[in-house]
Amino acid sequence: MKNIFKFLIISIITVLAVFSCGKKEEAKENMSAATTDKKIKVTTTTTMLVDLIKTIGGDKVEVTGLMGEGVDPHLYAASAGDIDKLSNADIVVYGGLHLEGKMIEIFEKLSSQNKKVLNVGDALDKNKIMLEDENTADPHVWFDTELWAKQAEAVEAELSKNDPSNSTYYKENLEKYKGELVELANYVKEKINEIPEKSRVLVTAHDAFGYFARQFGLEVRAIQGVSTDSETGSKNITDLANFIVENNIKAIFIESSVPKKSIEALQEAVKSKGKEVKIGGELYSDSLGDEAHGTETYIKTVKANADTIANALK
Repeated sequence: MKNIFKFLIISIITVLAVFSCGKKEEAKENMSAATTDKKIKVTTTTTMLVDLIKTIGGDKVEVTGLMGEGVDPHLYAASAGDIDKLSNADIVVYGGLHLEGKMIEIFEKLSSQNKKVLNVGDALDKNKIMLEDENTADPHVWFDTELWAKQAEAVEAELSKNDPSNSTYYKENLEKYKGELVELANYVKEKINEIPEKSRVLVTAHDAFGYFARQFGLEVRAIQGVSTDSETGSKNITDLANFIVENNIKAIFIESSVPKKSIEALQEAVKSKGKEVKIGGELYSDSLGDEAHGTETYIKTVKANADTIANALK
């Protein structure tokens, strides 16, 4: 009888132990799944970078952008709320090449505090970077689809480094996106080819389209330099007005992130010389558009710019 009772006690203890182990393993699996499902928190600056990170990161990332649609990154100053968003991110991504000129010290400080900070401008071949002068890089590199693809590679590498278990996912998204960028370049080439060669001159408020012009065969003239922080002098407008009259330029363009008063002043300067030049439309320069205009992604925005330019100049 004692043996039977002893056997029953041992059996119950064994069953409880097995049950307890099973629960522990289940808890471990649930914890592992929760860890795997945790999204990487990325804080970035421009709308272009928000779209890029979402495209590569997909549902594995949670992206916060500091600058909304139509915001000029050259003049943007971070708020206290922005500092919190940057501090709470797993990864901080910015354009570099002095695009976010008033935020450089913030990024440097974050880097010194061992925050993971990615400057996508550093991913580019320095020989491909255009210069306004020997000390000033043109930061508008996203308008060259090949350079944008290089920056997409940098984003993929950073996400894969921080989340190796989903590296294949990020790489697949990157390859798909690079294919879409090739298609985009072909689309833009076709649109620009609709413009007579002598009319392929793009006149804008500030010099944001140098890379676009280099890739797709345009000449760019602008009132301001590569940064909207540069001064606009009356001589700039007078010289450009003379150029427009002498070369019979059909249209000039305003920009979504730059006040249109300088372009309107240019239009008046041309009129004072006995000529008329129309405003050919609004281009997206330092910001993407929005869903209401069907320009909420990088690809849609670049297509819209190509359409606007071609329709006004052909």
